[in-house]
Amino acid sequence: MSKPVAREPMRRNSRSNRARILATARQELGRNPDVTLEELARASGVVRRTLFGHFPGRAALLEALAEEASEALRGAVADGVGPEEPAEHALARFVIAIWPVGDRYRMLLALARRDLGMDRVAEILAPARDAVTAVLERGQRDGVFHGHVPPAVLSAGLEALTIALLEGVNSGAWEDDGTRITVATLIAAGVPEERASAAVSDVAATVGADRGAGESSGPAADA
Repeated sequence: MSKPVAREPMRRNSRSNRARILATARQELGRNPDVTLEELARASGVVRRTLFGHFPGRAALLEALAEEASEALRGAVADGVGPEEPAEHALARFVIAIWPVGDRYRMLLALARRDLGMDRVAEILAPARDAVTAVLERGQRDGVFHGHVPPAVLSAGLEALTIALLEGVNSGAWEDDGTRITVATLIAAGVPEERASAAVSDVAATVGADRGAGESSGPAADA
């Protein structure tokens, strides 16, 4: 009768080890894409056997990180798309929502071609690409964004801009909380700078208020 009870702490410990390994991998791979699994085990505070018990090889570890990133991106897309608001606000909200995800998993950019493969990267990014394309299409119809190129092509260009700026953050060339890239994205989509800055300020204020409300609704607020 005691075996199920004994197994539960082991499961919790296993989940804790796995989460710690992945968190360490995000940090260490960002610093050094060639870090070995043995080095990751030491940095995670686990023995080599524990790491390999969760991730038999580098490919398995990177796939776990890719799945984490995919899930986080899907969540950010669901939270960030505002279909009823003006297109420039919808695009701003989207970029602000996904920036933390990109910042957290930017080390995958350095590993994409070599380790993950572009097909897997495209699969991870598909929800974001579809969401942006839909917002750009609506904005072009409304005359908010320029119509020089089709929405899907413009979306690809904005994605390239985001990746370039993420790489700049990764190299230490600049820092951003997401607002600067959001203004740059709106300008690149055809929104005048003053209007873009105002839209980003409006959206950032509502995002901050929503986060504050979420934090105040916890158990401490109910006490």
